[in-house]
Amino acid sequence: MKIDQLGEFGLIDRIRAALPAHGPGVLTGIGDDVAVLEAGGRTGGEADTVWLATCDVLVEGSHFIRSRIPPGKLGRKALAVNLSDVASAGGTPRFALVSLGLPPDLDVEFIDGLYEGLREEGTRHGVDVVGGNVSRSRLGMFIDVFLLGEASRGRVVLRSGARPGDRVLLTGRVGDAAAGVALLLDPALRAPEPYASEAVERQFAPSPRVREGALIGRSKAATAMIDVSDGISGDLGHICERSGVNACLRADCLPVALENRALSRQVHGDEWHFALRGGEDYELLFTAPPARAAELARAITAETGTPVADIGEILPPDRPSELVLAGGERVPLGGAGWDHFKRERR
Repeated sequence: MKIDQLGEFGLIDRIRAALPAHGPGVLTGIGDDVAVLEAGGRTGGEADTVWLATCDVLVEGSHFIRSRIPPGKLGRKALAVNLSDVASAGGTPRFALVSLGLPPDLDVEFIDGLYEGLREEGTRHGVDVVGGNVSRSRLGMFIDVFLLGEASRGRVVLRSGARPGDRVLLTGRVGDAAAGVALLLDPALRAPEPYASEAVERQFAPSPRVREGALIGRSKAATAMIDVSDGISGDLGHICERSGVNACLRADCLPVALENRALSRQVHGDEWHFALRGGEDYELLFTAPPARAAELARAITAETGTPVADIGEILPPDRPSELVLAGGERVPLGGAGWDHFKRERR
């Protein structure tokens, strides 16, 4: 079997099965946005604070086109995608390690710009870059960031707590980063300004919802949370799988720009494709009981200025996941989002 037959998430499951059982210091291991680790280690007593550990790699040709992205924005994005993972657990990011694979003929000024972006993003969110590694790469450039965050023990939000009846909530707007990829890859595509520039900027330099995630964690109102890195369909599918539930979304409640819907229809024949299956928006997708959902959404917007949309409901496992279109038609909501090993355009 080849990896592209198994797929990204099948490969992750296979890797998890190959590893030994976690030791006593691991509260949550493979299968969530972060690993949750005891701050006291294997021998220390139970601490009020836990560590949140995550890593993400950006690979030239897969995640970015070096000739098209300014190095400062690439540095910002490399850290931002990791910040988003910590935010999705309700935590506060603290320390980062950065490893680079570099072609030997790369201009040193590119690295200067890259670290300027890393420094700006780190300063914005109170993160110190404390080390890393550099290596020669003959096959293009990569940037691998390991991030350590922290959270109060009782405020970590995982993927596994959604319950039937919970509302499905979403920060910000989705689909724009995938539209930005399409515009970068196909010069023949057209989208009106300023939307086209906004979409490319969302792809180049996402804004992780760190303040929003910490607020959600402090509220203790959310039952499950994930960041939208693989598209709503895939990421909500991860929540449903881990929680043993399904979900119903309403298309008319999805926060998607009209220009995005038009471009998605032009590229994929489906106005919701970018939003549901594109990914890299790094918004927060979370669930909360109906009695607390509206209050939580209002609190997030009041404190951070970020809009929060109620886009659907968690269903019991015996009801299929579906998307309700504006005219009332119901279509299956497949769990497939972006997969690094499938040959499909965003």
